[in-house]
Amino acid sequence: MSSAAPAEVQAAVEDQDSVVAILRARWVAIRSGDVGSLPVIIGIIAIALFFNSKTSLFFSAVNFQNLIGQMAGVTVIAIGVVFVLLIGEIDLSIGFVSGLGGVAVAYFQQAGTGHQYPGLVALGLAILTGLVIGLIQGSIIAFIGVPSFVVTLAGLLVSQGLILQILGTQGVIGIQNVQINDISNYVLSKNTGWIVAIILTVALAAAAFGSYVSRLRAGLPTGNLFLVVVRVAFFGGVAFAAVYVCNRAKPRPGLPLVGLIVVFLVVLGGYVASRTTFGRHVYAVGGNAEATRRAGINVKLIRILVFMISGAMAAMGGVILASRLNGISLESAGGGTILLDSISAAVIGGVSLFGGRGRVSGALFGGLIIGMVANGIDLVGYSDAIKFITTGVILLAAVTLDTVLRRRQAAAGR
Repeated sequence: MSSAAPAEVQAAVEDQDSVVAILRARWVAIRSGDVGSLPVIIGIIAIALFFNSKTSLFFSAVNFQNLIGQMAGVTVIAIGVVFVLLIGEIDLSIGFVSGLGGVAVAYFQQAGTGHQYPGLVALGLAILTGLVIGLIQGSIIAFIGVPSFVVTLAGLLVSQGLILQILGTQGVIGIQNVQINDISNYVLSKNTGWIVAIILTVALAAAAFGSYVSRLRAGLPTGNLFLVVVRVAFFGGVAFAAVYVCNRAKPRPGLPLVGLIVVFLVVLGGYVASRTTFGRHVYAVGGNAEATRRAGINVKLIRILVFMISGAMAAMGGVILASRLNGISLESAGGGTILLDSISAAVIGGVSLFGGRGRVSGALFGGLIIGMVANGIDLVGYSDAIKFITTGVILLAAVTLDTVLRRRQAAAGR
């Protein structure tokens, strides 16, 4: 039992919360392999500087606005991928499930067919489609024990077949509903953008300082208040900078609505993963499923719910992609590189393929890198071959780094 006086204990806690002590602890963590988001942030800066050196258009306001729209669909799909990877599984069906989501939202709003539903209803039905597919796949994986690779590969083929069946007679379904088209194409007015930035900053400050005060009252470590202020100021500054740049875009100045949707889904996913019992169970299953089961946690239910999240996010991403094109066709319905880009975004964002480690915000960072590479290569005029090679090299580097860091962390006993 410690004989330290309360004043001495308080002094020790304050010393641990000092800026120098926090930075020292962070440096020790980095040396032992816990690098956090540092590699992906360095990558974003390097990619931005490279393409800016090739063309001044890369840092233009209109290109920033376009980049938000280009990365949105893949980023939303990648949010679901993060949850699947956290439990150590894989979902290969997300590409064509996203296409099926786009087909569903277009089909249910289609005029002259007896099922012309309002935009929000069609959106809900599309997301429900993804949820049901995730429920079926997750149940087979959880209750029967079929590997997720096989189940979701079959789901990929089934979803592709359904798309062909629905679009086979028409080839394309145009989206006429304004609400659905606005998901990817609507931009907020300049004043509305500033109001959104203010609300986001105030909400972030309220959450940060509310957590600080609640931990202080409970006698728990609070961290350094100065760093809390710096963190709020930084993210608030990013919000205001994004609005400022988008407001300078021509011919349609304003913050894209789809950008807010992406941020909302990332924040919501991050909250679920880090602040809820379900989220803690997801990490536990990814760390050691058998130990988690023995602890009384329903591992089968966790797996089913995770695949339902993946299906829903894939469908939502498909709606965003269809909305951007104002329609869905056999060529755009889940094909191309959507599957690989979405998985790559999650992995590049720092989510481990081995399960149990990563953050939902990694989907945003990874989606940004995938979007920046594609956007920059198109602006510079490089071929698609360079785009594929570059993305592949970045993905391999991310997985290699994850493998090396896991070994360093194991060696350091972290």
